[in-house]
Parts: sequence; C-alpha cells; structure tokens
Amino acid sequence: MIKSLSAHSEETGVRNMEQTSQNTEELYKRHSKMVYRVSFSYLKNTEDTKDAVSEIFLKLIQTKIAFQTAEHEKAWLLRTTINYCKDFLKNWRRKKVNTNIDDYSNIESENPFKNYEVLTAVMELPDKYKYVIHLHYYEGYTSQEISKILKKPHSTIRYHLQEARKILTMKIIRLRR
Repeated sequence: MIKSLSAHSEETGVRNMEQTSQNTEELYKRHSKMVYRVSFSYLKNTEDTKDAVSEIFLKLIQTKIAFQTAEHEKAWLLRTTINYCKDFLKNWRRKKVNTNIDDYSNIESENPFKNYEVLTAVMELPDKYKYVIHLHYYEGYTSQEISKILKKPHSTIRYHLQEARKILTMKIIRLRR
C-alpha cells in the first residue's frame, strides 16, 4: 500500500512539473515581448534587457505563483519587471547607461508610436514621464491602472501624462522645423 502511494505521488509530481513547465512556457509566449519592452524602457540596453527578461521568468518559475486571472499574471509580471529594473539601476556599479537609439528600432510593438522620431522623443523624456507614456500608449493601460502599477496617486499619473504630451508635442514640432 505504501509503495502504491509513493508511486502515485511520484507520478503526480512528474505530471505537475510538466504542467508547470507548459504553463510557464505559455506565459513566456504571451508576455515576453511586454516584459522586454518594459525592461528596455528602463534599462536602455539590449543585453541588460535580455538578462532582465530571463531573471523575471526565472523568478516566476521559482515562486510557483498561481494566478487568479490573466490580468493578475500580467500585472504581476509588470510589477516584478519594474521592481527588477529599478533595483538593477540602483546598483552602485552602474554609473552610466550607454543609450544607443538604434537599439530602440529593434523593439517589436503594436503601438501607434512606432514612428522613429516620436520614439526618440519618448525615450528622451524624464523617467517620471517616460514610464507613464510607455505604459499608457505602448502597453495600453489606463491612467487608473498605471496609478496602481506605479503606486502613485491617480491625479499624479494624469498630470504626468498631460505634461509628457506637452513636452512631446514641443519636441516633435522642433524636430520637424
């Protein structure tokens, strides 16, 4: 009797590992591009961004979290990505990020801001504006959702979006002259 319980638990364990592997692979396929885009908007470096994506999905595997909804998994990945990138940038060894605007053209996105000059202007914004613009226009979040993600008041997010739009408008007008 004990042997059959042991065999059953081993079989169940193997099946659970296979399901976990399949679930993680499906999550990776669904969200890896989003994690890459968000990471790149913070890190501005292709190699560091690839490392960040790997670390985020490794953390997902290690935590073995069960998501309640598709929005929950997306929000968890987004929050984890943002936290990882902020921690990475705080590292005392990283003094200066080498920003090469040509790296931005390699990022896949379904956004209306694919235009090179707009993308360049967005990436030159101060961080507090760049992040809200990225989340709103590139990832499709509402200002209310962004306030929860960034843990800032909704009015602050709306103000940052408004100011970022003004700055972008002025930059693009100057570029086109």
